[in-house]
Amino acid sequence: MRLHVDDRVDHLPGQHYVVRLRAPDDYTAQRSYSVASDPDDPLLELMVECLPGGEVSGFLYDVAEVGDVLELRGPIGGWFVWEGDVPALCLAGGSGVVPVVAMTRYARRLGLQDRLRVVAVARTWDQLPYAAELSRHGAFVALTRENLGERVAAPPYPSELEAYAARAERAYVCGSVGFASYATRLLEEVGVATDTIRVEQFGETG
Repeated sequence: MRLHVDDRVDHLPGQHYVVRLRAPDDYTAQRSYSVASDPDDPLLELMVECLPGGEVSGFLYDVAEVGDVLELRGPIGGWFVWEGDVPALCLAGGSGVVPVVAMTRYARRLGLQDRLRVVAVARTWDQLPYAAELSRHGAFVALTRENLGERVAAPPYPSELEAYAARAERAYVCGSVGFASYATRLLEEVGVATDTIRVEQFGETG
């Protein structure tokens, strides 16, 4: 979803926005969505995953039209951001890749690709948002339910992360609660210091 935002404040890669829907009777529902766009993009890009029964995501998928006005609050968050200041490793699962996409787009614009390494994990290629873009620009993609090229379906092995971890001064983990716990343990196993790991986790709220 790409939006024009009046008087927009530039976000930092890794931040998110809250989208609020308001009914005629003043009932409201809101959800947080990570920003995928580079701060220099004239439009704000949010990735909305349509969840079964999702109150907000269902409306944005099935009802909202070009020209509609939405209530937004943001950008939000100052901890899970990357501004190119340190070499970093991102380990993201499923839709958790969205803030990482913003980081990679920012890195490419500023020529900082060598400072950001990305490992993206999903069940299948089709279940990984921005899969083609991430792969095209050097991300390591690990699929757990289908083979990818010569790589047999499996979560990332420690040996696959070691080279990335060796250069990283900071690590970002984003995904579901279960994935965040798994990814944090994996990073610690390959030598990433616990106090350098920044975690953002989410549940299915719709």
